[in-house]
Amino acid sequence: MLKKRKLGTTGLEVSEIGFGCWQLGNTKDWRGATGEDAIRLVHKAIEMGCNFFDTAPNYAGGKSEELLGKALKGKRDKVIISSKFGHTPDGQTSFDPSLLKKSVEESLGRLETDYLDILLLHSPPVEVIKGSQGHYQIMEELKKEGKIRFYGASVDTGQQMLDVINNSNSSVIEILFNLFHQEPRRVFPRAGEEGVGLIVKVPLDSGWLTGKYNADSTFTGIRERWSREVIKRRASLVEMVKDIKDDNTSMVHEALKYILAYPQVSTVIPGVRTEEHLIENFKASERKLSDDRLRKYEDLYNKYIEGNELPW
Repeated sequence: MLKKRKLGTTGLEVSEIGFGCWQLGNTKDWRGATGEDAIRLVHKAIEMGCNFFDTAPNYAGGKSEELLGKALKGKRDKVIISSKFGHTPDGQTSFDPSLLKKSVEESLGRLETDYLDILLLHSPPVEVIKGSQGHYQIMEELKKEGKIRFYGASVDTGQQMLDVINNSNSSVIEILFNLFHQEPRRVFPRAGEEGVGLIVKVPLDSGWLTGKYNADSTFTGIRERWSREVIKRRASLVEMVKDIKDDNTSMVHEALKYILAYPQVSTVIPGVRTEEHLIENFKASERKLSDDRLRKYEDLYNKYIEGNELPW
Protein backbone atom coordinates (compact mmCIF):
# COMPACT_ATOMS: atom_id res chain seq x y z
CA MET A 1 0.00 0.00 0.00
CA LEU A 2 1.12 3.52 -0.70
CA LYS A 3 2.61 5.54 2.13
CA LYS A 4 0.74 8.62 3.28
CA ARG A 5 1.94 12.07 4.26
CA LYS A 6 0.33 14.98 6.07
CA LEU A 7 -1.01 17.70 3.79
CA GLY A 8 0.54 20.62 5.61
CA THR A 9 -1.53 21.46 8.67
CA THR A 10 -4.91 20.65 7.08
CA GLY A 11 -5.28 17.46 9.09
CA LEU A 12 -5.63 15.50 5.85
CA GLU A 13 -3.34 12.60 5.00
CA VAL A 14 -2.68 11.98 1.32
CA SER A 15 -0.98 9.17 -0.54
CA GLU A 16 2.52 10.39 -1.35
CA ILE A 17 1.88 9.50 -4.98
CA GLY A 18 -1.46 10.72 -6.27
CA PHE A 19 -3.40 10.42 -9.51
CA GLY A 20 -3.03 13.29 -11.98
CA CYS A 21 -6.32 13.27 -13.89
CA TRP A 22 -5.47 15.53 -16.85
CA GLN A 23 -5.26 12.46 -19.11
CA LEU A 24 -8.48 10.92 -17.81
CA GLY A 25 -11.01 11.00 -20.64
CA ASN A 26 -8.60 12.82 -22.97
CA THR A 27 -8.45 10.56 -26.01
CA LYS A 28 -7.42 13.33 -28.38
CA ASP A 29 -4.15 14.65 -26.93
CA TRP A 30 -3.10 12.00 -24.42
CA ARG A 31 -4.76 8.72 -25.45
CA GLY A 32 -6.16 8.67 -21.95
CA ALA A 33 -8.53 6.08 -20.53
CA THR A 34 -12.23 6.75 -20.97
CA GLY A 35 -15.54 5.09 -20.20
CA GLU A 36 -15.37 1.90 -18.16
CA ASP A 37 -11.58 1.74 -18.63
CA ALA A 38 -11.21 5.06 -16.81
CA ILE A 39 -13.48 3.95 -13.98
CA ARG A 40 -11.54 0.70 -13.57
CA LEU A 41 -8.29 2.69 -13.50
CA VAL A 42 -9.52 4.91 -10.67
CA HIS A 43 -10.78 1.87 -8.76
CA LYS A 44 -7.42 0.15 -9.19
CA ALA A 45 -5.63 3.23 -7.85
CA ILE A 46 -7.81 3.27 -4.73
CA GLU A 47 -7.27 -0.47 -4.28
CA MET A 48 -3.51 0.15 -4.30
CA GLY A 49 -3.77 2.84 -1.62
CA CYS A 50 -4.04 6.05 -3.66
CA ASN A 51 -6.45 8.54 -2.12
CA PHE A 52 -5.49 11.81 -3.84
CA PHE A 53 -7.00 12.80 -7.18
CA ASP A 54 -6.16 16.07 -8.93
CA THR A 55 -8.45 17.29 -11.69
CA ALA A 56 -9.76 20.54 -13.24
CA PRO A 57 -12.78 21.75 -15.24
CA ASN A 58 -10.77 22.02 -18.48
CA TYR A 59 -9.20 18.56 -18.34
CA ALA A 60 -10.64 16.68 -21.33
CA GLY A 61 -13.30 19.38 -21.69
CA GLY A 62 -14.90 18.47 -18.37
CA LYS A 63 -14.82 14.70 -18.97
CA SER A 64 -12.06 14.20 -16.40
CA GLU A 65 -14.28 15.47 -13.59
CA GLU A 66 -17.27 13.55 -14.95
CA LEU A 67 -15.42 10.23 -15.13
CA LEU A 68 -13.86 10.76 -11.72
CA GLY A 69 -17.29 11.47 -10.28
CA LYS A 70 -18.72 8.27 -11.74
CA ALA A 71 -15.74 6.23 -10.50
CA LEU A 72 -16.04 7.61 -6.97
CA LYS A 73 -19.69 6.76 -6.39
CA GLY A 74 -19.83 5.00 -3.05
CA LYS A 75 -16.15 5.77 -2.45
CA ARG A 76 -16.22 9.53 -1.80
CA ASP A 77 -15.28 9.16 1.85
CA LYS A 78 -12.13 7.23 0.91
CA VAL A 79 -10.58 9.95 -1.26
CA ILE A 80 -9.41 13.55 -1.41
CA ILE A 81 -10.40 15.52 -4.51
CA SER A 82 -8.59 18.63 -5.70
CA SER A 83 -10.02 20.71 -8.55
CA LYS A 84 -9.42 24.20 -9.90
CA PHE A 85 -10.72 27.52 -11.16
CA GLY A 86 -9.56 29.64 -14.08
CA HIS A 87 -9.83 27.43 -17.17
CA THR A 88 -13.23 26.37 -18.43
CA PRO A 89 -14.34 23.11 -20.10
CA ASP A 90 -14.68 24.89 -23.44
CA GLY A 91 -11.03 25.96 -23.41
CA GLN A 92 -11.47 29.54 -22.26
CA THR A 93 -9.34 31.21 -19.59
CA SER A 94 -11.03 33.58 -17.16
CA PHE A 95 -10.22 34.52 -13.60
CA ASP A 96 -13.24 36.81 -13.28
CA PRO A 97 -13.96 36.46 -9.54
CA SER A 98 -17.71 36.71 -10.17
CA LEU A 99 -17.48 33.32 -11.94
CA LEU A 100 -15.67 31.49 -9.14
CA LYS A 101 -18.68 30.19 -7.20
CA LYS A 102 -20.47 29.16 -10.39
CA SER A 103 -17.37 27.26 -11.53
CA VAL A 104 -17.23 25.37 -8.23
CA GLU A 105 -20.93 24.47 -8.46
CA GLU A 106 -20.38 23.12 -11.97
CA SER A 107 -17.37 21.09 -10.83
CA LEU A 108 -19.42 19.66 -7.97
CA GLY A 109 -22.10 18.66 -10.48
CA ARG A 110 -19.65 16.89 -12.76
CA LEU A 111 -17.95 15.21 -9.82
CA GLU A 112 -21.31 14.24 -8.27
CA THR A 113 -20.24 15.42 -4.83
CA ASP A 114 -21.26 18.08 -2.33
CA TYR A 115 -17.79 19.45 -1.64
CA LEU A 116 -14.23 19.73 -2.89
CA ASP A 117 -11.46 18.89 -0.48
CA ILE A 118 -9.20 21.41 -2.23
CA LEU A 119 -9.84 24.26 -4.67
CA LEU A 120 -6.85 25.75 -6.49
CA LEU A 121 -6.54 28.86 -8.61
CA HIS A 122 -5.27 27.32 -11.86
CA SER A 123 -2.03 29.04 -13.00
CA PRO A 124 -3.40 32.51 -12.22
CA PRO A 125 -1.84 35.82 -13.27
CA VAL A 126 0.24 37.71 -10.72
CA GLU A 127 -2.50 40.14 -9.67
CA VAL A 128 -4.77 37.21 -8.80
CA ILE A 129 -1.97 35.42 -6.94
CA LYS A 130 -1.36 38.56 -4.88
CA GLY A 131 -5.02 38.77 -3.93
CA SER A 132 -5.93 42.13 -5.45
CA GLN A 133 -9.15 40.82 -7.04
CA GLY A 134 -10.72 39.19 -4.03
CA HIS A 135 -10.43 35.52 -4.99
CA TYR A 136 -9.13 34.44 -1.59
CA GLN A 137 -12.05 36.12 0.18
CA ILE A 138 -14.51 34.29 -2.08
CA MET A 139 -12.78 31.00 -1.34
CA GLU A 140 -13.08 31.75 2.37
CA GLU A 141 -16.83 32.16 1.79
CA LEU A 142 -16.92 28.81 -0.02
CA LYS A 143 -15.23 27.23 3.01
CA LYS A 144 -17.87 28.67 5.33
CA GLU A 145 -20.58 27.37 2.99
CA GLY A 146 -19.06 23.88 3.13
CA LYS A 147 -18.45 23.76 -0.63
CA ILE A 148 -14.66 23.47 -0.20
CA ARG A 149 -12.49 22.41 2.73
CA PHE A 150 -9.18 24.07 1.80
CA TYR A 151 -7.82 26.29 -0.94
CA GLY A 152 -4.65 27.53 -2.59
CA ALA A 153 -3.12 27.97 -6.03
CA SER A 154 -1.36 25.99 -8.73
CA VAL A 155 1.79 27.93 -9.70
CA ASP A 156 5.15 27.47 -11.42
CA THR A 157 7.89 29.34 -9.53
CA GLY A 158 9.31 29.95 -6.10
CA GLN A 159 8.37 33.62 -6.27
CA GLN A 160 4.77 32.72 -7.04
CA MET A 161 4.79 30.37 -4.04
CA LEU A 162 5.95 33.26 -1.85
CA ASP A 163 3.25 35.52 -3.29
CA VAL A 164 0.57 32.95 -2.39
CA ILE A 165 1.97 32.48 1.13
CA ASN A 166 2.40 36.20 1.77
CA ASN A 167 -0.99 37.29 0.46
CA SER A 168 -3.42 34.60 1.54
CA ASN A 169 -4.35 31.99 4.12
CA SER A 170 -3.86 29.23 1.55
CA SER A 171 -3.39 25.76 3.02
CA VAL A 172 -2.12 24.16 -0.19
CA ILE A 173 0.13 25.05 -3.11
CA GLU A 174 0.52 22.99 -6.26
CA ILE A 175 3.96 23.63 -7.73
CA LEU A 176 5.79 22.71 -10.93
CA PHE A 177 8.85 20.87 -9.65
CA ASN A 178 11.10 18.11 -10.97
CA LEU A 179 14.75 17.21 -11.52
CA PHE A 180 15.02 19.83 -14.28
CA HIS A 181 12.88 22.49 -12.55
CA GLN A 182 14.36 22.75 -9.08
CA GLU A 183 14.13 26.51 -8.55
CA PRO A 184 11.08 26.32 -6.21
CA ARG A 185 12.86 24.03 -3.71
CA ARG A 186 14.44 27.03 -2.01
CA VAL A 187 10.97 28.13 -0.89
CA PHE A 188 10.02 24.68 0.44
CA PRO A 189 11.31 25.42 3.98
CA ARG A 190 9.15 28.55 4.14
CA ALA A 191 6.10 26.55 3.03
CA GLY A 192 6.89 24.01 5.72
CA GLU A 193 7.18 26.72 8.39
CA GLU A 194 3.78 28.11 7.34
CA GLY A 195 2.15 24.67 7.36
CA VAL A 196 1.35 24.77 3.65
CA GLY A 197 1.01 21.38 2.00
CA LEU A 198 2.79 20.98 -1.34
CA ILE A 199 1.41 19.09 -4.33
CA VAL A 200 3.98 18.57 -7.09
CA LYS A 201 2.85 18.73 -10.73
CA VAL A 202 4.75 17.90 -13.94
CA PRO A 203 7.06 15.51 -12.04
CA LEU A 204 8.33 13.78 -15.19
CA ASP A 205 9.02 16.97 -17.18
CA SER A 206 6.26 16.20 -19.69
CA GLY A 207 7.72 12.77 -20.39
CA TRP A 208 11.44 13.55 -20.55
CA LEU A 209 12.13 11.97 -17.18
CA THR A 210 10.67 8.67 -18.32
CA GLY A 211 13.84 8.30 -20.41
CA LYS A 212 11.90 7.57 -23.60
CA TYR A 213 13.02 10.69 -25.50
CA ASN A 214 16.42 11.59 -26.95
CA ALA A 215 18.04 14.29 -29.10
CA ASP A 216 16.40 12.89 -32.24
CA SER A 217 12.87 12.81 -30.84
CA THR A 218 10.16 14.79 -32.60
CA PHE A 219 6.92 16.01 -31.06
CA THR A 220 3.38 16.97 -32.01
CA GLY A 221 0.62 18.81 -30.23
CA ILE A 222 1.51 20.88 -27.16
CA ARG A 223 5.04 19.44 -27.12
CA GLU A 224 5.81 21.15 -30.45
CA ARG A 225 6.71 24.15 -28.30
CA TRP A 226 10.21 22.73 -27.80
CA SER A 227 12.89 23.97 -30.23
CA ARG A 228 15.61 21.64 -31.53
CA GLU A 229 18.04 23.39 -29.20
CA VAL A 230 15.81 22.74 -26.18
CA ILE A 231 15.34 19.10 -27.21
CA LYS A 232 19.08 18.55 -27.46
CA ARG A 233 19.68 20.23 -24.12
CA ARG A 234 17.04 18.14 -22.38
CA ALA A 235 18.42 14.98 -23.96
CA SER A 236 21.88 15.81 -22.63
CA LEU A 237 20.47 16.33 -19.14
CA VAL A 238 18.64 13.01 -19.31
CA GLU A 239 21.98 11.30 -19.95
CA MET A 240 23.43 13.04 -16.90
CA VAL A 241 20.59 11.68 -14.77
CA LYS A 242 21.23 8.20 -16.14
CA ASP A 243 24.87 8.53 -15.11
CA ILE A 244 23.86 9.40 -11.54
CA LYS A 245 21.13 6.85 -10.91
CA ASP A 246 21.87 3.16 -10.44
CA ASP A 247 21.15 0.69 -13.24
CA ASN A 248 18.45 -1.07 -11.23
CA THR A 249 16.27 2.02 -10.85
CA SER A 250 14.01 3.23 -13.65
CA MET A 251 14.01 6.88 -14.69
CA VAL A 252 10.40 7.22 -13.53
CA HIS A 253 11.20 5.89 -10.07
CA GLU A 254 14.28 8.08 -9.77
CA ALA A 255 12.38 11.22 -10.80
CA LEU A 256 9.55 10.58 -8.34
CA LYS A 257 11.89 9.58 -5.51
CA TYR A 258 13.84 12.80 -6.02
CA ILE A 259 10.69 14.84 -5.42
CA LEU A 260 9.66 12.77 -2.42
CA ALA A 261 13.10 13.32 -0.85
CA TYR A 262 11.84 16.76 0.25
CA PRO A 263 9.83 16.42 3.47
CA GLN A 264 7.69 19.46 2.70
CA VAL A 265 6.21 17.66 -0.33
CA SER A 266 2.90 16.04 0.55
CA THR A 267 2.11 14.30 -2.73
CA VAL A 268 3.28 14.12 -6.33
CA ILE A 269 0.78 13.71 -9.18
CA PRO A 270 2.11 11.97 -12.30
CA GLY A 271 -0.41 11.50 -15.09
CA VAL A 272 -1.95 8.07 -15.62
CA ARG A 273 -3.14 6.53 -18.88
CA THR A 274 -2.96 2.80 -18.17
CA GLU A 275 -2.81 0.36 -15.29
CA GLU A 276 0.85 -0.25 -16.19
CA HIS A 277 1.57 3.45 -15.63
CA LEU A 278 -0.27 3.30 -12.33
CA ILE A 279 1.74 0.37 -11.04
CA GLU A 280 5.02 1.88 -12.26
CA ASN A 281 4.29 5.21 -10.57
CA PHE A 282 3.27 3.69 -7.27
CA LYS A 283 6.38 1.51 -7.01
CA ALA A 284 8.42 4.68 -6.52
CA SER A 285 6.95 4.86 -3.02
CA GLU A 286 8.79 1.71 -1.96
CA ARG A 287 12.30 3.14 -1.52
CA LYS A 288 13.87 6.45 -0.58
CA LEU A 289 16.48 8.38 -2.55
CA SER A 290 19.89 8.37 -0.88
CA ASP A 291 21.26 11.65 0.47
CA ASP A 292 24.25 11.27 -1.83
CA ARG A 293 22.13 11.08 -4.97
CA LEU A 294 19.94 13.95 -3.78
CA ARG A 295 23.07 16.10 -3.45
CA LYS A 296 24.25 15.07 -6.93
CA TYR A 297 20.92 16.03 -8.50
CA GLU A 298 20.93 19.38 -6.76
CA ASP A 299 24.50 19.91 -8.01
CA LEU A 300 23.38 19.01 -11.55
CA TYR A 301 20.74 21.72 -11.42
CA ASN A 302 23.06 24.27 -9.81
CA LYS A 303 25.77 23.72 -12.43
CA TYR A 304 23.89 23.10 -15.67
CA ILE A 305 20.42 24.67 -15.36
CA GLU A 306 20.22 27.43 -12.75
CA GLY A 307 20.26 30.86 -14.35
CA ASN A 308 19.36 29.36 -17.74
CA GLU A 309 16.10 27.63 -16.87
CA LEU A 310 14.55 25.19 -19.29
CA PRO A 311 11.34 26.41 -20.89
CA TRP A 312 8.43 24.26 -19.83
